Amino acid sequence: MIGDCKDRSLAEEGRRRIEWADGQMPVLRRIREDWEKERPLQGLRIAACLHVTTETANLMRTLKAGGAEVALCASNPLSTQDDTAAALNEIYGIPTYAIRGEDSETYYRHIHQALDLEPHITMDDGADLVNTLHGQRASLLSGVIGGTEETTTGVIRLKAMEEKGVLKFPVVAVNDALTKHMFDNRYGTGQSTLDGIMRATNVLIAGSVFVVAGYGWCGRGVASRARGMGARVIVVEPDPLRALEAVMDGYEVTTMEKAAPLGDIFVTVTGNRDVIDAHHFERMKDGALLANSGHFDVEINIKALRSMARERREVRAGVEEFVLPSGKRIRLIAEGRLVNLGAAEGHPAQVMDMSFANQALSARWLWVDRPQLEPRVYKVPDAIDREIARRKLEAMGIEIEQLTPAQQEYLASYDHGT
Repeated sequence: MIGDCKDRSLAEEGRRRIEWADGQMPVLRRIREDWEKERPLQGLRIAACLHVTTETANLMRTLKAGGAEVALCASNPLSTQDDTAAALNEIYGIPTYAIRGEDSETYYRHIHQALDLEPHITMDDGADLVNTLHGQRASLLSGVIGGTEETTTGVIRLKAMEEKGVLKFPVVAVNDALTKHMFDNRYGTGQSTLDGIMRATNVLIAGSVFVVAGYGWCGRGVASRARGMGARVIVVEPDPLRALEAVMDGYEVTTMEKAAPLGDIFVTVTGNRDVIDAHHFERMKDGALLANSGHFDVEINIKALRSMARERREVRAGVEEFVLPSGKRIRLIAEGRLVNLGAAEGHPAQVMDMSFANQALSARWLWVDRPQLEPRVYKVPDAIDREIARRKLEAMGIEIEQLTPAQQEYLASYDHGT
């Protein structure tokens, strides 16, 4: 028996869904087919703390096909698909430690079980593996050659570690690859966030006032999809350049203080804490819906909401209603955790195809090329980013223009005048 999952009898259902996702992930599939012959990761041990979904399962299959020994644990208690975890353990032979809804004690026990592999490379969604390694499992640090990080929140944490001089190994910020954040964050988060809200509540988006906190790539995607469904979108953003961009994109931009009494639906995508706080709850409409699409459940001050409420109850599966002393009702989706995974299935496989291709090729780069890297946060090499874009276009049957030798020479020169 390997791994720890809820119900191993779900394995066959999980296999069917994993294979369905695989059909939508041609770039990763072609990498896996190549690696089955080449075995570039032979001898490599990888510990991964990622959302345990069908798409992640196909990344794990690809790493294993390349020769790596892999252990997987969940990066969020509500994002695990129990049938996927069962299939990984029972059918694909990949130790997976994940149970949907697991408590904090189980969550961290699973992280330690994944680290028991004594990895050479870590793969993170939120930097929990890295933090645990640097704290409780520091004895393993000498064997780690590098890591990858897939989330904005995780990159923020890692850069803070770098700045303070405490990061002990290099980490590739997969999140910052163009083929990740321009597509996964924008189109994936945009679609899956709306999907989660609608599955949980069945509310009509058209005609609603939809408040998006944060106008990074994820916020852009959420705002775009909400507007496309007929909502009046308000953006809350503290960065002046991003706020100006939101204005130029045609959105109303204001503070959360002013947006609070206007919004019907609120979504946070900032990577920061207490973006929606106690004084905002007091100003909201009766029946306001709150959701978070940031990695950690800190963006909405849930502790304050609980302390303010005179009554709490579940009104739909995954939707909790808080009744304030005034009688006003505030409704929280998926416990304030990632709504796209807590209330839906996460990003479509087509965009995760590129994100996980970045993960796979970055691991290969760290293991095979063995670049001399300091303990810092690094961008995905441009060559990997472009290779993934080329492969994705080929899989879509799209042919792009090719520069002639004369055009290439012109772009590389400095002595051509007018």
